Amino acid sequence: MRAVVTRCSSASVEVAGDTVGELPRPGLLALVGVTHGDDLDDVAKLVRKIAELRILADERSALDLDAPVLVVSQFTLYGDARKGRRPDWSKAAPGPVSEPLIDALVEGLAARGLHVETGRFGAMMRVHSVNEGPFTILLDTAEIA
Repeated sequence: MRAVVTRCSSASVEVAGDTVGELPRPGLLALVGVTHGDDLDDVAKLVRKIAELRILADERSALDLDAPVLVVSQFTLYGDARKGRRPDWSKAAPGPVSEPLIDALVEGLAARGLHVETGRFGAMMRVHSVNEGPFTILLDTAEIA
């Protein structure tokens, strides 16, 4: 699994003009992608890292500050654009594989006591964010100890 995590003063996601998820106060926006072979161990790594990552004010984590997290599925994190002009999406897991893992991530963050909102899986979404810093981190479970 991969996630691009951004410290935001505000963020929201719209589907067909309706807001389906938003940060009620400053927190984290996590764009999350799933690849083949990812499993619940990867979810657990990502839950821990997102919840405990000390990138908010005064080097504190979402858990420290009770900061909300907006999770948006993002299969394009596994796009490969090394050749040609059209990205190859073959490394992105299909919906029946990735959706349950995204759901497990959301459930895991909520189980840690965090307020979590989401986009809508598989929908064309419009994501708005005001990045603080800006501060953005790329996480890949293949590289997380």
